[in-house]
Amino acid sequence: MTAELLADVGPTAGGVRVERVVTSGTFELDGGSWEVDNNVWVVGDDKECVVIDAAHDGRAIVKSIPHTRRVTAVLLTHGHNDHINAAGEVCDSTRAPSYLHPADRMLWDELYPVTPDRELADGDVLHVGDADLHVIHTPGHTPGACSFYVPQLGVVFTGDTLFQGGPGATGRSFSDFPTIVASIRDRLLTLPDETVVLTGHGDSTVIAAEAPHLQEWLDRGH
Repeated sequence: MTAELLADVGPTAGGVRVERVVTSGTFELDGGSWEVDNNVWVVGDDKECVVIDAAHDGRAIVKSIPHTRRVTAVLLTHGHNDHINAAGEVCDSTRAPSYLHPADRMLWDELYPVTPDRELADGDVLHVGDADLHVIHTPGHTPGACSFYVPQLGVVFTGDTLFQGGPGATGRSFSDFPTIVASIRDRLLTLPDETVVLTGHGDSTVIAAEAPHLQEWLDRGH
């Protein structure tokens, strides 16, 4: 596990900043298992923060957050196990509620016998410090996949919907390529060109770097 402050994601908003914790584990679906590294994002100021995608190692995630900061929410971009499998531990340790779009409940239910604490909905606005996180429903990788846009910071957290180089995978259960392309085209590529895309795995990108390649993605079909 590593933790690092991302200093290049844009200006702070009243002290709100973005930090990344990288955790490792397995992604399991449709009978397969793959070793993956996940980006866990911590967004907030010195007093409070939210965790985006509690993956693999709840203890490491909680340890990366000073005890002087209150965790107000655990926001889940989608329900794949590698993005939610530490949510229970993080929520129990911090007493923060979990948030998931209801269209991904079937994935959540494979891991947890209890319901998520709150439901995400397109157009919701969540607050942390002086920043607003706008919920954008971006289905395709999963039916309930959501992105979180923070205009004050000029960043969008896309989970596994948009990566450097194109859309997330759509070859497994509950995914659909035309749907993810529509989500990216209509909901993400319409954000300001300079918006930094903070992804669920791997390196970040910017909207301006991805937008010109939409037709290439359509032509290759993934």
